[in-house]
Amino acid sequence: MSNSETIAPIPLATAAMRTAPAWQASLVSAGRTFLSRVVPPIVIIGLLILIWQILGSRPGAALPSPSQVVNDTWELIVDPFFNNGGNDVGLAWQILASLQRVAYGYTLAVVVGVGLGVLVGQSTWALRGLDPLFQVLRTVPPLAWLPISLAGFRDGNPSAIFVIFITSIWPIIINTSVGIRNIPEDYRNVARVVRLNGVEYFGKIMLPAAAPYIFSGLRIGVGLSWLAIIAAEMLIGGVGIGFFIWDAWNSSRISDIILALVYVGLVGFTLDRIVAWIGKKITRGTSAG
Repeated sequence: MSNSETIAPIPLATAAMRTAPAWQASLVSAGRTFLSRVVPPIVIIGLLILIWQILGSRPGAALPSPSQVVNDTWELIVDPFFNNGGNDVGLAWQILASLQRVAYGYTLAVVVGVGLGVLVGQSTWALRGLDPLFQVLRTVPPLAWLPISLAGFRDGNPSAIFVIFITSIWPIIINTSVGIRNIPEDYRNVARVVRLNGVEYFGKIMLPAAAPYIFSGLRIGVGLSWLAIIAAEMLIGGVGIGFFIWDAWNSSRISDIILALVYVGLVGFTLDRIVAWIGKKITRGTSAG
């Protein structure tokens, strides 16, 4: 190296991080993550709550302010597991009842949806025969299925499960079929060369290659499941967060409705994150986060 050449100075912050202990570097990284990912939504939510508080505190406001909602629903917040018999139970039991219906309906939709998606993706004949039917049925609103399901099952609980199933199955079918059709031809050629049988091809080639598409459909499906059960429970009655919201409306308990909506949003977000996390683990980070 000639004397005329100079070495660019190392920034002090970078040099300090290189010489700092590992726990300090981890702390700095965690701080940056907190500032970039946690602080922005907290600030936005705080501003929205402040605006809501100002608007809700005006004389004659149609909706209660956040402070009024907390005051009116304090007993529901601090004791979500009370059980006075019948439909008079805490919000935790209401949500668990809804989640149980979602678990049944969504599981059925996953099994049937992935199976039909594989069939449509693999078979041109099945694609031409079934895809038009799927495209028509998926446009039917969830609640439009409820009268048919009530007529068929003659009971509210299986009817609600059917509504969840029929609502969430379409994105699972469509995304699975797209993933199957987009499997690279090289993968298929390798399967032929090593002479994989049908079961081996399905487990080692087809599902891993289509998994990112499948989990995209599963995330959409779980969101639709949660939307469908809330709407269905408003009509079928019984225990469930949807019925709780409708009952609160009939009793003019607006604060109860707002609290329930907050819980509905948090549960829906959690369900989406759970499916996304499972998808990332199974697809090794190739599915959408």
